[in-house]
Amino acid sequence: MSEDSVKLQKYIADAGMCSRRAAEHLIDDGEVTVNGIVAKIGDRVTDGDTVAVRGREVKRSAPYTYIMLNKPAGVVTTMSDENGRRCVADLVTDVNARIYPVGRLDMYSDGLLILTDDGETTNMLSHPSGGKEKIYRVVFPGFAANEKIESLRQMRTITDRDGREQSIMRCDVDMLSRNSDETVVKMTLYEGRNRQIRRMCDSIGLKIKRLTRISYGGIELGDLPCGKWRYLTNDEIETLNSRGHY
Repeated sequence: MSEDSVKLQKYIADAGMCSRRAAEHLIDDGEVTVNGIVAKIGDRVTDGDTVAVRGREVKRSAPYTYIMLNKPAGVVTTMSDENGRRCVADLVTDVNARIYPVGRLDMYSDGLLILTDDGETTNMLSHPSGGKEKIYRVVFPGFAANEKIESLRQMRTITDRDGREQSIMRCDVDMLSRNSDETVVKMTLYEGRNRQIRRMCDSIGLKIKRLTRISYGGIELGDLPCGKWRYLTNDEIETLNSRGHY
């Protein structure tokens, strides 16, 4: 199958007929054919195939655009800024699509940011039920004591701006390196509270030297240079659109 192939349910959803979930039900019920043959879950198609739902041919719209950007610190995660600050739109001017950020990455953090014009994917990823883990590399100045690291692992509440407590899911914290100059950990979140890692660290007196998102929903930042972007591969798009299990 061509690299341009997509899952059948995505093709039907892209045609504007229904959601991916509803398309899966149609396929299960035998309501969908590909090139005249009754389709099954797992089938993949290209724009050259003839897809019909209940006997009516459907054509998907132009494929959506998905990119990853390595956002530098100091850049705002918006497509415009009324205060004239540099924003992510300034870094993707050569993308020929009206894309928008998926979720947030605060101004002082850097790393992986997904942008797309696929509203369904954006909504799925932005909702906690999407179950997409986010992995960060966090650098603290100096030697962070074991007790501080364990406090992050055990933390189940954080305080919002109004002083109210919010419940949070567990956060995995793995030690990467530690010496007298700095401590580096990997933190994995399974939900996305506003500025969650910074608020967690503030609550126990850990100052953050650098906060970098290195993975989102199974998509890895890799060696993409800071301030640069690239298109997601078809495999990465499918990984992003798959449902989580958390």
